[in-house]
Amino acid sequence: MNVLFGSLIVVAAVAISITAILLVRRRAPDGGYFNDGDRAAGVFGVLATGFSVLLGFLIFLAFTSYDNSRTGAETEALTVAQQVRTAQSFATDVRSELTGELICYARSVAFVEWPQMEAGTQGEQINPWAIELFETLQTVEPSSNSEQSAYDHWLDQTADREVARNARIHGAAGIIPAPLWVALFFTAAVIFVFMLFFADSGERAIVQGLLMGSIVAVLTIMLLLLQFMDSPIQTGIGGLKPDAMKRTMLILDQVIRVTGTVELPCDVDGVALG
Repeated sequence: MNVLFGSLIVVAAVAISITAILLVRRRAPDGGYFNDGDRAAGVFGVLATGFSVLLGFLIFLAFTSYDNSRTGAETEALTVAQQVRTAQSFATDVRSELTGELICYARSVAFVEWPQMEAGTQGEQINPWAIELFETLQTVEPSSNSEQSAYDHWLDQTADREVARNARIHGAAGIIPAPLWVALFFTAAVIFVFMLFFADSGERAIVQGLLMGSIVAVLTIMLLLLQFMDSPIQTGIGGLKPDAMKRTMLILDQVIRVTGTVELPCDVDGVALG
């Protein structure tokens, strides 16, 4: 989430909450609506504890998804680089074709799939270059022990790459179901309404505003943090970027210079030519 947009949400929520309690304060009795402050504080403690426990559990769950998505992206990029090295053990024509398709795969992830994930339009689409790699491998007939070893190793690396890709995409989709979001916002609304009954005409307005504003600010920031952790693929500060895959692309450029010219079947964004 954009930091400026998030800050505006916090400021707006605090302003609305302070305005609300100051309006209620105008008609509130001296000493507040509660005759027994200790009992009211106990009820508020139950509400706050329930909200904090649920929020803490969800933040832990969302952070786990965030970390899995980050790890998946890094593992996928590393596996692509390893597969390029494995491809060099095949015959010359297959080696060149597989290397070019892996480079196109990396470009597609960085410049096609990543913007789709940020926009929430990735869905269950298969990377087209994964299909091309599979079809190219079907033409390979290992003719030596080294090629057979490379062939077997390639299959293992392909499985690792696909698992890593699934982890990256799964984290981008978000894992917190709608009922939990409803429960969080409902509990936050109950706490907000409960706080209005602490309005006290005998207390200074600035104290009342600070009381309500500080609580609403913390609630809003925690909910925004949870939303960020649940959607790690975004353009804002802290959002996951295709940095690992771009580093791999730099490594692949060096491989091309060492192994010779490779004819790429895609443009600079990983889109197939023709």
